[in-house]
Amino acid sequence: LSSGIDAEAFQCAHLVQPDLFIRAQGENIQDIADSLTEAGLEYVKFEERTFALPNATKLDVLLPDSLNYRVQDLSSQRTGHFMEPAKYEYWWDCCAASGGKSILLAEKEKTIQLLVSDVRESILQNLDERFRKAGIQKYQKKIIDLLQNNDQILHHYEFDGIVLDAPCTGSGTWGRTPEMLSYFDEHRIGFFSKLQFSIAENIVKYLKPGKPLIYITCSVFKEENEELVAKLTDTLPLKLDKMEVIKGYDDKADTMFVARLIKEL
Repeated sequence: LSSGIDAEAFQCAHLVQPDLFIRAQGENIQDIADSLTEAGLEYVKFEERTFALPNATKLDVLLPDSLNYRVQDLSSQRTGHFMEPAKYEYWWDCCAASGGKSILLAEKEKTIQLLVSDVRESILQNLDERFRKAGIQKYQKKIIDLLQNNDQILHHYEFDGIVLDAPCTGSGTWGRTPEMLSYFDEHRIGFFSKLQFSIAENIVKYLKPGKPLIYITCSVFKEENEELVAKLTDTLPLKLDKMEVIKGYDDKADTMFVARLIKEL
């Protein structure tokens, strides 16, 4: 397990239903709090914008205006602290899925330009809808297999930041799918760490020197996290700025890992 994870507390967390987390968008924080209070629903507030609700909460009934908030796990939201976009920068969310990390980026700096990509076309259609609700209009979208040479598609691109929300074992999310504890094959850890390294190796050439690669997993395994980061800094022109295991099991949330790596000049 990654450094600092309490094995017993992590295991016990699989016996507890995780919470449902929503993040208020725009100026709607107080409106959401008022609606939840009026409905008599107990909630826990984290940081400025995040509400933890019982997992079975019917959001479409309690908060019918889905433009006011989005569903996003607490730990996933906290990875945003490692993103520090500046005005008018160009960022690439290279395994964008449904766009949660890109929305955090745009929330921090509205003027950034975004390229979002994924190997799955269907999931990028879901991203369009989430971006619309978040008010993000200025972005490019591409279907890219990051295990291939993509120079033909990306030869003229140079980014001020890249977010790699890497494919992983998903072990930090097993509180939501505890049956995975029975089915998991330990060899998958090695499979994913090789995949993660290959992707990082293929994308770092599109990052400007002195700029950050944000590496994220929802894994609890050291081989996908700290050990992978050590391999990246040993073999690629990257140096570690900071990293953190986000121990979500203390807050009925997922456990995640995030590292901020800077491309050497």
